[in-house]
Amino acid sequence: MVWNRCNNVFNQWNGVWMTAPSITTLVILLRFLGLLQFWEWAAYDQYIRMRPLEPPDDRIVIVGINEDDLRAVGQPVFPDAVYAELLNKLKAMKPKVIGLDIYRDLPVEPGNEKLADVFSSTPNLVGIKKVVGERDRDVIEASPVLDKNNQAGANDLKVDPDKKIRRGYLFVTLTNGTNIWSFASHVALRYLQTFDIALQPKDNDAFQLGKAILKPFEANDGGYVRADAGGYQLLLNYRGPSRYFETVSMMDVIEDRVSPNWGRDRIILIGTVSESFNDLFSTPYSSNLITTLEPMSGVEVHANVVSQLISSALDNRSNIQTLAEPLEWLWILFWSGVGALITWKWRTGGSVSYFSIWKVAAMFVASGILFVSTYAAFVWNFWLPVVPAFLGMAASAVTITSFIAATAGEIRKTFGRYLTDEVVATLLESPEGLKLGGERRKITILTSDLRGFTATSERLPPEEVVKILNFYLGYMADVITKYQGTIDEFMGDGILVLFGAPITREDDPTRAVACAIDMQLAMEPVNKQMKEWGLAPLEMGIGINTGEVVVGNIGSLKRTKYGIVGSQVNLTYRIESYTTGGQILISGTTLKEVGPIVKINGEKEVMPKGVKKPITIYDVGGLGGKYNLVLRKEEEIYLPLKEAISLHYVVLDGKNVGDCMQNGSLVKLSEKEAEIQGVHSGGNTPPALINIKLNFLWDGQESEDVYGKVLEKKAENGNFYIRFTAKPPDVSAKLESLYKSLK
Repeated sequence: MVWNRCNNVFNQWNGVWMTAPSITTLVILLRFLGLLQFWEWAAYDQYIRMRPLEPPDDRIVIVGINEDDLRAVGQPVFPDAVYAELLNKLKAMKPKVIGLDIYRDLPVEPGNEKLADVFSSTPNLVGIKKVVGERDRDVIEASPVLDKNNQAGANDLKVDPDKKIRRGYLFVTLTNGTNIWSFASHVALRYLQTFDIALQPKDNDAFQLGKAILKPFEANDGGYVRADAGGYQLLLNYRGPSRYFETVSMMDVIEDRVSPNWGRDRIILIGTVSESFNDLFSTPYSSNLITTLEPMSGVEVHANVVSQLISSALDNRSNIQTLAEPLEWLWILFWSGVGALITWKWRTGGSVSYFSIWKVAAMFVASGILFVSTYAAFVWNFWLPVVPAFLGMAASAVTITSFIAATAGEIRKTFGRYLTDEVVATLLESPEGLKLGGERRKITILTSDLRGFTATSERLPPEEVVKILNFYLGYMADVITKYQGTIDEFMGDGILVLFGAPITREDDPTRAVACAIDMQLAMEPVNKQMKEWGLAPLEMGIGINTGEVVVGNIGSLKRTKYGIVGSQVNLTYRIESYTTGGQILISGTTLKEVGPIVKINGEKEVMPKGVKKPITIYDVGGLGGKYNLVLRKEEEIYLPLKEAISLHYVVLDGKNVGDCMQNGSLVKLSEKEAEIQGVHSGGNTPPALINIKLNFLWDGQESEDVYGKVLEKKAENGNFYIRFTAKPPDVSAKLESLYKSLK
């Protein structure tokens, strides 16, 4: 009976038993990978700022060298005489310890001899040296006098990867195994000697210091993951933010503006406190979730370490403590179980939905209890995992109700195969996303098209055509995504791309031009694959235009498409129709938006259909600025034929073949172009940029259809140049063989 009861309980709550341990394992794995470390540090910093401030430690005061002191001395590096005078003034106040957080490894005249005498005659003075880093770049020696008398400590600070200081050194361990006491511990231990307190070794690398037991920081303590725990480090228990210790300026001391007893029986630290000395650091107090606050000077950081050591020894002030890793795992498991339990409890409820008000309220209460309990523990100097526990609780709740999330994810994934991620987000996440209609917006439109691919595809099996298109469009889609373009439509071998919809960015026109150049450059690997497949190379033309269109959801309630409408769309297609293979043409509006960084090879005035007056379009050769892209141009070398080849041609009107056939002959040939000698009435040649269909007459036999575009190049004797856009394989082979024979 007992077994059956336990089995029933297990079955009744099997979602909790399976979810909580699984989520806990996942969270621990994420934590082990370091993915939660920065979030845990942020929570730690927030708790540091939120907890009540402790009273300032009046046993420690600071002589802060500021901008007024710099102006008073009149030079950025103070002479030794200034420090000698300052130290003599401070010695007269009879402090217990003086800490000089200023490098004095080299003499700075005048006054070096005086300063050396002060160093020799002041046994309660501690100087600094830098010991971490490369010998020739980072290490800075202490003053020879102080180093000889063992009166110098390492002032190296342990900075976390997010540039904040949360740890302090008791001592630094060099690569040769030598331990160098830190500047702060030197100062603190000399102060505690006056109370007959010394550092006593204990088991497991611990130290007894007065009333306190010091334990070294471990690599995975608290929210840290595989941190550098070299030397002997302590989590820094700050007393307060910047300027929390009593501070006077150097000139206040030198000019006797402070009481003669100001430093009596105190620890006096000397260091720079203003920005120009480049000795400021970020701490948990230096920023919050919204703004960046005041950084803390290095001497103030050392003051906090000194205060922590002497307060622990004399006042039994607790250091920040963490749980052992197994106990932290149990803590995460507990809160994962709370999230799973709450969600499982209210997973059903008649008319109550999955995300019922009771479930949401319970989760809010549980989250509040988590944050209050961890904050209360932190006030007592216990650092408990906050982010992993909350993540475990939230993830467990989400996992229990994952069916809804999974269903939404599948819908998004399905939409994403037809639309870009940005369009899907606009449709699904915006309250207006699914409504019909649009808005007027200025965007940049890019259209591309393969030259002559329609004719080529007619000679290939449909499966082969689809394979070519998928390969080509895959390359182009990657490039377009790289430049944050929105692919609005694939139209056979053509692509319509939007820059500025659904999301507008300031550099939309510039990215469109950069994208076009990169698309042309991407044709090189595409054609390399075409050659491996034994197919003719592909050539692409691109047109770009910038203007106002209406963008939004177009269609009916049953069938809707995210797209654009407007005359500027048609104009972009017209501009693209003037291109030859490998060419990019842009409108004047796009050129104006991009500015002088675009390189223009030439310009032409055209009169597209549907436009009331001629427009100027520009041939792009490259783009400077941060993109630094150049469109490679191959020079065509025309060779005269020994014997002209007869042909006839007709002009194409859009997709329609004209009915006026003209005779001519091929007189010059290059790799991709040719010069045609016309024999037509009135001596008129076809207009530039028009497409033509021609057939060669080989030995009295008419060839298959060949397509080309009339170029703007001027030829003599009424001749004209064309660039081939589509050639049947047999014609291509004959022309290639003929061209090679002419070389």
